[in-house]
Amino acid sequence: MASEVEEQIPVREEFFLCGGVETKIIKCGPWTNLFEKQDVSKPKQLIFIIPEESNAQKIEDVYGLNGQIEHKIAFLRAHVPKDVKLILIGHSVGTYMTLHVMKRVPELPVAHAFLLFPTIERMSESPNGKFATPFLCQFRYLLYATSYLLFKPCPEVIKSFIIQKLMGQMNIKLELPLTDILQPFCLANAAYLGSQEMVQIVKRDDDIIKEFLPKLKFYYGKTDGWCPVKYYEDMKKDFPEGNIYLCEKGIPHAFVLDFSQEMATIVAEWINNRPPRK
Repeated sequence: MASEVEEQIPVREEFFLCGGVETKIIKCGPWTNLFEKQDVSKPKQLIFIIPEESNAQKIEDVYGLNGQIEHKIAFLRAHVPKDVKLILIGHSVGTYMTLHVMKRVPELPVAHAFLLFPTIERMSESPNGKFATPFLCQFRYLLYATSYLLFKPCPEVIKSFIIQKLMGQMNIKLELPLTDILQPFCLANAAYLGSQEMVQIVKRDDDIIKEFLPKLKFYYGKTDGWCPVKYYEDMKKDFPEGNIYLCEKGIPHAFVLDFSQEMATIVAEWINNRPPRK
């Protein structure tokens, strides 16, 4: 049955020049150009997924935190008509970006925003942040040099072997090739963005949350080193009327590695069961 469903939903990858940088887009569905009025399959609602980061007209500091937010806004303005309603799904730092996209462009027709394992506050104070901050902020250039010397001359087959071994040690099944993460360029950009996250994502922006609370749904993990249960408890206390949930299924922060189907099922249920909005 699952295979039949998959066959009915075409999935393809495309690349757009957005923010001065080649941007990879994964499209699910039969539509091609949302601005084509003759396209009978044009959706009335679009699900836009914002991950932790992405390769992004020219945006200043496009690989930084603010640049990544502006990159998402630039894409929506350039490729999504104003009459198409949006469901935003953010994961990790993508949840911070989602909130700030909504704040900066309040006229966007956002029907709902799902914020998964939200790193929207006190990142450097979190258990993982305390460990990562010195490396990302004080020793970032050493990481750049090390990654370049180690991985630039390294053949793809060796990179693949290293990743398979690391994932195997963590009992994680790989469903997608991840050799790109060992490219020095990718590692440098990830470390650069990470350093900004540790410094800039400090105080939770309650004004954004208050403004859009009816449209927001937060999903926290029980064993999340980036947004511990204390952050969930604070959110529940400060926004008792909000849709704020704590995972009971043992799904980790990096669910994309081994729990993607479980998380997709939860989000699909939210989308199907949410009350209609005018």
